[in-house]
Amino acid sequence: MPKRKTESNDMLKGSLDMMVLRTLVIGEAHGHTIAKIIERSSEDVLDVEQGSLYPALHRLEDRGLVSSHWGASESNRRARFYRLTAAGKKQLRSEASRWKQMANAISLVMGDLLGDGGDV
Repeated sequence: MPKRKTESNDMLKGSLDMMVLRTLVIGEAHGHTIAKIIERSSEDVLDVEQGSLYPALHRLEDRGLVSSHWGASESNRRARFYRLTAAGKKQLRSEASRWKQMANAISLVMGDLLGDGGDV
């Protein structure tokens, strides 16, 4: 796999991981709910697919950033619920700070192109 593709995938994984952690700040949730919260919070710009979400949840659980348990969903179906751990809260603060710095740096580079006054 080319290096550029790997870096892009790592950036997307990191962003999804951060959004999942942020979603769990409000309380435990199962995967479907996590995806819907992210989608609604982004005004439906982001589409969180199961093929990306569940590997992210497993990655976060393996790293000790979330914990999980089995329970019943709103429709009384068996579902795995995820909860943010103390380590997850600490990681979220760190990632959010780095994300803010990166977003600011990109905004500076893009300058007027982000408004109506840029030439492209």
